Amino acid sequence: MAIGERRASAADATPANPNDAPLAGVRVLDLTRLLPGPMCTLYLADLGADVVKIEDTGAGDYARSLRGHAGAASSGMTSWYRAINRNKRSLALDLKAEAGRDALLALARAADVVVEGFRPGVVAALGIDHAALRASNPRLVCCSLSGYGQTGPRARAAGHDVNYLGYAGVLDATGTRGGAPALASLQIADLLGGAAAAAIGILGALFGAARTGVGRYVDVAMADAVLAHQPFALGTLDDDDRVPVRGDDLLTGGVPCYGVYETRDGRFMAVGALETKFWTSLCATLARDDLVSGQFARGEAGERVRAELAAIFRTRTRDEWTATFADADCCVTPVLSFDEALADPQFVARGMVRRDASGHRSFAPPFALTPSPALRAGDAPRQGEHSREVLREAGYDDATIDALVARGVVKADE
Repeated sequence: MAIGERRASAADATPANPNDAPLAGVRVLDLTRLLPGPMCTLYLADLGADVVKIEDTGAGDYARSLRGHAGAASSGMTSWYRAINRNKRSLALDLKAEAGRDALLALARAADVVVEGFRPGVVAALGIDHAALRASNPRLVCCSLSGYGQTGPRARAAGHDVNYLGYAGVLDATGTRGGAPALASLQIADLLGGAAAAAIGILGALFGAARTGVGRYVDVAMADAVLAHQPFALGTLDDDDRVPVRGDDLLTGGVPCYGVYETRDGRFMAVGALETKFWTSLCATLARDDLVSGQFARGEAGERVRAELAAIFRTRTRDEWTATFADADCCVTPVLSFDEALADPQFVARGMVRRDASGHRSFAPPFALTPSPALRAGDAPRQGEHSREVLREAGYDDATIDALVARGVVKADE
């Protein structure tokens, strides 16, 4: 099976057709840039939506060149920009110009969704807020994606992933006992709090608009969304009247049965034996049935069990332990590096890595549908690559488009 192809099931009896995709025929105007918004609209594009990036006529989406490297210099795009903007079209439009705003309003009349990621107040100042956009299209779904939301004392403040995690209590709880808060390599607030939460809200509003003919305004705050994804922390506070302590909670190393253990070669094994059956199987595999009673031990007893496990895991390499636990049903697995993860047989079998026509890698959608729509493999757009095409679809003739290009209201990459 080629990389990028999902394994077929019995329900996939007919060839995939792009027109059968769940969001086929849905037009999305995407005014976002960098990561959270484009990742949200990537989900929609992968579900079949026609996503049009509305970029300014200056730098555009500067993810194209942010942290550029040789590959970006030769193609004009970073690899990570390509990965999250595949199968989209680009219209470069000056929204500060009256003609640019008029063009966006014309596009909105035939669109289904508009997503923007400006700071609160910016779209109102430009005259393109949700009320203006929906004036001639009551079915339109408008989504604002921001760090702290459209209301509240911090609404207009700038922020990045680390700031949202800090305010939401996630950063304080992440890391080892006695150490400083740990930074994750995955943008938790941007992706879980921003992209995923926005996509869910948009899809719900789209479903409602299809039933009622009335769209909705979706206000997504990344800080809100990451706060709302901590049911364990909230449960601990409600049930035990305490805040989980970094490195000493159930999921951060507080008990022997859940954590990471270093191996002889300096690598690590991940132990997730939370259920009694898994912990019992782990102890049997290690021939240490005497440790069974220490599964959730804390304090000095917990330290003793952890020390015993740590000493055992340091006797073999990671790959040796992986082989040892291969047939044991106990949730003990290797900690892979990213390049190792890409080559992992499970992800390969699921077709999670794909290549576009230019040979660049990206991820397949994190959801497999049956019957599955055709997975398009189009490249990410150049700034303004589809300006003329999109404006023609909105009813603009070539002479009008030429005039807008000449005035700098529209940028067309031809």
